Amino acid sequence: MPDLAPPPAAQRPQSPWAWVPSLYFAEGLPYVTVMVLSVVFYKNMGIPNTAIALYTSWLYLPWVIKPLWSPVVDLLGTKRAWIVLLQGAMGVGFALLALTIPAPSFFRLTLAMFWIVAFASATHDIAADGFYLLALPEKQQAAFVGLRSAFYRAAMIAGQGGLVFLAGKLSERSGDPRRAWMTVFAALGLFFLGAFAWHRLVLPRPSLDGPSGEKTGLLSGSVATFRSFFARRDILLVLGFLLTFRLGEAQAIKMVTPFLLDPAAKGGLGMTTAQVGLAYGTVGVVFLTAGGLVGGYVISRMGLRRWLWPMTVAVHIPNLAFVYLALFRPGGLATVATAIALEQFGYGFGFTAYIMFMVMIAEGPHRTAHYAIATGFMAMGMMLPGMASGWIQERLGYLNFFIWVCCATLPSILLTAFLRIDPAFGRREQP
Repeated sequence: MPDLAPPPAAQRPQSPWAWVPSLYFAEGLPYVTVMVLSVVFYKNMGIPNTAIALYTSWLYLPWVIKPLWSPVVDLLGTKRAWIVLLQGAMGVGFALLALTIPAPSFFRLTLAMFWIVAFASATHDIAADGFYLLALPEKQQAAFVGLRSAFYRAAMIAGQGGLVFLAGKLSERSGDPRRAWMTVFAALGLFFLGAFAWHRLVLPRPSLDGPSGEKTGLLSGSVATFRSFFARRDILLVLGFLLTFRLGEAQAIKMVTPFLLDPAAKGGLGMTTAQVGLAYGTVGVVFLTAGGLVGGYVISRMGLRRWLWPMTVAVHIPNLAFVYLALFRPGGLATVATAIALEQFGYGFGFTAYIMFMVMIAEGPHRTAHYAIATGFMAMGMMLPGMASGWIQERLGYLNFFIWVCCATLPSILLTAFLRIDPAFGRREQP
């Protein structure tokens, strides 16, 4: 793969401030678009909840299976070239997505475009995270990890909040949601073509960024890595926890937006798309981030073992907020936003324990690969339950569906009692 960049002589040494924020903003934006904006988009287009949940849950698949092709990113070309090429591909993918919306068979065509963006985004994650480790010395990695996390979260707010709000306002002005979403996706296409041009100029060229020399042992090395991960004595317990921790969330996340948008006659709250962008996409994500920061702090003070049980409960108990909303259906935006903020804070706080658990099981000589495998199971735990969530909701109604979501959290709470955690793990300063 050619390195899509100007000759070295044309480049000056770049500060991490020139590329770390933009790189991680560009990493977060396509993920939130595929996972969240697709749901809002199809709901605005009148697609039934069953179809929305089924087909958008399939879009998790690239993140489920990305450990299978991650060695290819090491084997072919440079991480830098992969980043630039994939950002260009996502720019084209979003542009084509905008162009296919007016087509009579738009559902199939737009899904195909979302698939292209999803695979490009999952591969971009591999290249970007690897490039970060190669382009910065260890001290700078620690110094800039907060910045990269902040801009990834900013992308979540921009996508789940800002772009949804924009689509809602454009729909209100024009009366045509198709035209509104064409504008949103065209803007995303322009952004990624701009990111392609920017990173082509400013990304540094680390001396270690090159094709892996271990070409002959790629297959055998991959097999050995997977074998070492599954050789754990407690592997069934570990996989059970990875797959069930988000069992409730996986179903709820696909139906929260339809619930907020559906009229009262269908059991929903009848909010506008712009209101959803403000309450769920902006306020919710801010409190999600705050919860994560608090969770990281308490684990660093007292360790994962001390906090795993209360954090697992903290993730699941706030689901009762949606039971409250479905039961009483308050009309005020402030009341809805408050309930969502509490739910998202609890989720962000508790999800930190899940991330640290994956870090713990990834200890060893194949740490990076084992963590990638764990994240694959995490994505699978989101994809499979999410596929059935629309079907379940349409048969139970929103109130009983959210009660079912609360019941679906029980398996992970029970499994938590059997996990073995080193008392000292996590009790250290987090980068």
